[in-house]
Amino acid sequence: MTLRAGGVSRGPYATLNLGLSVGDDPQAVVVNRARVAASFGLPLERVMRLDQVHGAVVRVVGDDAVGAEGDAIISDDPAWLLAVSAADCLPVLLHDPRTGVVAAVHAGWRGAVAGVVPATVAVMRERFGVAPSGLRAWFGAAIRGPRYQVGPDVAAAFRRAESPPEALQPDPELPDRYRADVPALVRVQLLRLGVPSAQLSDSRVCTSADRRCFSHRRDAGRTGRHWAVIRATSPG
Repeated sequence: MTLRAGGVSRGPYATLNLGLSVGDDPQAVVVNRARVAASFGLPLERVMRLDQVHGAVVRVVGDDAVGAEGDAIISDDPAWLLAVSAADCLPVLLHDPRTGVVAAVHAGWRGAVAGVVPATVAVMRERFGVAPSGLRAWFGAAIRGPRYQVGPDVAAAFRRAESPPEALQPDPELPDRYRADVPALVRVQLLRLGVPSAQLSDSRVCTSADRRCFSHRRDAGRTGRHWAVIRATSPG
């Protein structure tokens, strides 16, 4: 996952902003994106991204995915670098060493409660024969815990998604507010699917607390975007 450093953007987007829709100089963003692709030995044209809509739509590289709406993308082709964009939402990267299949998932609270991660695992299993017991999962930087306060409507959505207690706690300082933890919800979803806990890895970085990160909430919307990226491997 990229952090803020290493690009050419300025001001609130300094320096490695990868979002084209946040008000930054488009030319600077293209340079930044090309730098990320080049670090994998690829041209920018080989980066696969979706038009993220905070839902649970899953796409597969090769199924007219370029520019399509969705929040998760799957590939078994090392010629593509998969990327999801975030500035507080949780990026989840999945890899199956046996088949080499990978997925990049954008899991904001809406996508998480809608089941975008279980939906991705289902497509990986159906299309590529991936067994959940063999999956490796990594959670990127996201807003967390005391920094992520939500209201009753979001809390109700978490409850409908059968979130574990640690994913939603009443805020001890503010009435009718809750502290939400999307990684805790997604972790339980993966465990329920049969992914072993030893194969779940969490960066434990909070975008709001860590100044190396962009944070939409902390910076009142005037900020950049990170990418979380992954590339398919040869079957193991």
